[in-house]
Amino acid sequence: MLESIGKPSSLVPFMMPRRLAETPPNQQIKEQIGSGPFKFVQAEFQPGVKAVYEKNKDYLPRKEAPSWTSGAKVVKVDRVEWITMADAQTAVNALQSGDIDFMEIPPFDLVPVLAANKDLKVEILSKLGFQTIGRMNFLYPPFDNVKVRRAAFMAMNQKDVLDAMVGNPEYYKICGAVFGCGAPLATEVGSESLVKGNGMAEAKKLLAESGYDGTPVVLLAPGDVVTLKAQPIVAAQLLRAAGFKVDVQAADWQTVVSRRANQKPPKEGGWNMFFTNLTAADVVNPVGHLQISGKGTKGGWFGWPEDARMEAMRDAFARSSSPEEQKKIASEIQSEVYDQVIYIPLGQYLLTSAWRKSLSGILDGPATPVFWNIDKSE
Repeated sequence: MLESIGKPSSLVPFMMPRRLAETPPNQQIKEQIGSGPFKFVQAEFQPGVKAVYEKNKDYLPRKEAPSWTSGAKVVKVDRVEWITMADAQTAVNALQSGDIDFMEIPPFDLVPVLAANKDLKVEILSKLGFQTIGRMNFLYPPFDNVKVRRAAFMAMNQKDVLDAMVGNPEYYKICGAVFGCGAPLATEVGSESLVKGNGMAEAKKLLAESGYDGTPVVLLAPGDVVTLKAQPIVAAQLLRAAGFKVDVQAADWQTVVSRRANQKPPKEGGWNMFFTNLTAADVVNPVGHLQISGKGTKGGWFGWPEDARMEAMRDAFARSSSPEEQKKIASEIQSEVYDQVIYIPLGQYLLTSAWRKSLSGILDGPATPVFWNIDKSE
């Protein structure tokens, strides 16, 4: 129970008022109401442009010191404006000129420029980092065929992806651990071709044996998120080298997020493959790792693999109280992930954030940035 709800990152069990929680999943929740240290200012919300949060004067923080997302959430500014700037260079310029105070994710190639500015601080806030992944759609050809999925898996190469995405090895790690590099349940079982990049010949052989008929792989490629631009382009090249026909469809990330929920065939607005990033804190055990779920269309994550064996192993892990047994089960789960190609871990990486030195009290942790505890001097 604690492992399933004690998550500080993107899959947080926010508690909604009943009338909102009962909103049908195909309908938009029109109210943004919470009980936290900030209030969302609906009147100033401009989707894709700006979101505004004001201090909640009725909020009573805890007494403990803040630690990640626990402890006291003391708001020290009256207002936070979250501004979207799709062009990274524009955001970097705005940070250096003082038009903005904080930049969540500077591009890797511009980090040295920011680090050289005496008015700025550049730091890694999430020391656990992120896992970048590829996900296939199990519902339609060609990836409804496990042999085709395995061919695509063997074609992938973590180093190629990370070199294109990050570039600087200081900020990435090649590692086949489904449950996080260096984490308690980390193992390299089943990941050799990914980490060594030696699977292309086998990929071609498997694809030839699979009966693949040239069905195009509709691959979604967002161009407006710095940490998601490279993966689909590199993957498309690797898949083509293995013998796949690939249809790369460019879109913004919001469109990808909407489209990946579509369970229709690719020709009707669906998809075959997309890429995203997972916070390492969200994947450290089988209980909270949503992307390994084998529940199919009845509660599974986008891609919808149905795998009863996977669900039985996740249940066994949750019921075990022995760390040794849990580690054994986790290794078996990882084997199943790679055997069925539930998803493709493409390595881990670290991100920097940058802010003006007029800000103080910036907290670290796996769910950054958070805006309580931040103070701003004039």
